[in-house]
Amino acid sequence: MKIAMGCDPNADVYMQEMVEFVKSLGHEVEEFGSDDPIYAHTAVRVAKAVSSGKCDRGILFCGTGIGVMLSANKVKGAYAANVTNVYSAKRACLSNNCNIITLGSQVTGDMEGKEIISAYLGCNYVRNDRSGIKVDAIIETELAYMK
Repeated sequence: MKIAMGCDPNADVYMQEMVEFVKSLGHEVEEFGSDDPIYAHTAVRVAKAVSSGKCDRGILFCGTGIGVMLSANKVKGAYAANVTNVYSAKRACLSNNCNIITLGSQVTGDMEGKEIISAYLGCNYVRNDRSGIKVDAIIETELAYMK
């Protein structure tokens, strides 16, 4: 898969470690920078790359992961979840069809971050009766309110 990755300047060192980890898993990485102190700008660039299909999935980093999540979710077709553990990472993919995850460099340790990323990239959404109608409702809401 081609993974879009970006962060704010505070999370650069953390992201670089995760970029190398993602590459070690066999994925291609496109970096969207870390120099802009306004994390929303980087988050939107990553979200556009993912929602357009240029990249398959995205991973964003800031201090908590919350700001980049909020910013990415403003892009139509971007579905970002702030994940803090392996179970949430798997469910973001399997239950919610999220195409972006966000992590906090100041709240998620290196090893835990790698486990979270591995779990997220290791699964694929498969539409089913239980989750499918919920994901459809999210998309319907997006279409109604994001014009």
